[in-house]
Amino acid sequence: MQQFWRRAAAFAFTLGVLALAAPAWAQEPHPWQLGFQAAHSPVQVQVERLHTLVLWIITAITVFVGALLVWVMIRYHHTRNPTPSSTSHNTLLEVAWTAIPILILVVIGIPSFRLVYYQDRTAHADMTLKVTGHQWYWEYTYPDNENVDFTSYIIKDEDLKPGQKRLLDVDNPLVLPAGKNIRILTTSADVIHSFFIPSLGVQRYAIPGQTIETWVRINEPGHYYGECNQICGTNHSFMPISVVAMTPAAFAEWVKQAKTKFAANPPADPNRLAANGSVQ
Repeated sequence: MQQFWRRAAAFAFTLGVLALAAPAWAQEPHPWQLGFQAAHSPVQVQVERLHTLVLWIITAITVFVGALLVWVMIRYHHTRNPTPSSTSHNTLLEVAWTAIPILILVVIGIPSFRLVYYQDRTAHADMTLKVTGHQWYWEYTYPDNENVDFTSYIIKDEDLKPGQKRLLDVDNPLVLPAGKNIRILTTSADVIHSFFIPSLGVQRYAIPGQTIETWVRINEPGHYYGECNQICGTNHSFMPISVVAMTPAAFAEWVKQAKTKFAANPPADPNRLAANGSVQ
């Protein structure tokens, strides 16, 4: 019997470890999710650290202010203080409530600026990806790979296959190598869009006439999902981002196939959605 319980405990422990170390397949929003998706890039790790720091600070401030209000209501209730104080000035208090907020802002500001600059660009890019937002789809270009270029449209409900995710999966996912520093350049062909992949810490506006830079290093192969999170028109909510991260060897093989595939099938007609009606 003891041996049985040892094996059961070992099995439960193994399941727990596997759950905690679950692979990246697939990073997507879940019903009733309250926190971040699991971080799968160095940038997102830093985002979560800053979020945790700020959360602790604002929690402490909220608790302190709430306790102070309760203490003031009890200690200075009119039944205990029928004659109100006439104090109008306290130098120590005024210095304290000016200096302490400044110190708190400095504590928040330093890691915030550090993260902004860290997220801005990478000094050693292994490859470059150009992302162009359209109403209402994405276009991806690989300048380092003979300008492989293709469009990525949401899969309509009636075209979904078993296992595909409604409002998240696309006809041509963005394919990237894991473990590589990838420079991302965003722009737009029409209105302002926003390229947002939560679990990878990627969020940049795509603005007509401008090229904005950021970067990502995906920790491990997997499937990651994002969305356009800048209201850009009628079908704004139908611009998902589907990223498939592969090993460098698998990515090199995909590039070979993509050169042939997308040379034979150039980017779709920009008026595709208008011609076919709403993607709903």
